[in-house]
Amino acid sequence: MSKNPNPTTSYKPSPTFREQAQLKPKGHYFEEFELGQTFLHHWGRTLSASENALFSTLTLSFNPLYFNAEYARQDGREAVVVNPMLVFNTVFGLSVEDLSELGGAFLGVDDLSYHADVLVGDTLTARSTVLSKRPSDKHADLAIVSWHTEGFNQRGERVIDFVRTNLVARQPRKEAA
Repeated sequence: MSKNPNPTTSYKPSPTFREQAQLKPKGHYFEEFELGQTFLHHWGRTLSASENALFSTLTLSFNPLYFNAEYARQDGREAVVVNPMLVFNTVFGLSVEDLSELGGAFLGVDDLSYHADVLVGDTLTARSTVLSKRPSDKHADLAIVSWHTEGFNQRGERVIDFVRTNLVARQPRKEAA
């Protein structure tokens, strides 16, 4: 990395950096969703002991399964269990970029089920399938979409699933010239 010869001026990235940077669209408009369409959400997320302890402390979830390894083992678990609400928030968060990042109010979650413990160090991935879609009765620029979202651990075992519903933006109408 080259040094700035004049420390009184602010840093300016090289032209090649700006040329290589690309703005990638996130989220989808209502019209882009098709019934039965499946999204495999990228990245995945490994949950650490510190994240689990901090989340459990901040949400006042003082269940010893979430922070006491000996207690968890005596309860028949392999290791400390990740707080289920952290599991839900993580899987939900993995889906946002594909499904609802263009904006619109979150309308709720239904049929939330936990299928297996998530342990500290597990990596979660997610996929979502479009269940229903319809225009909003009250807002011409919005629509309502529901997805079935599933979360899996690194062994491909389903650990959580739920149905979530959001208001979703409709594609902007083109002005007549």
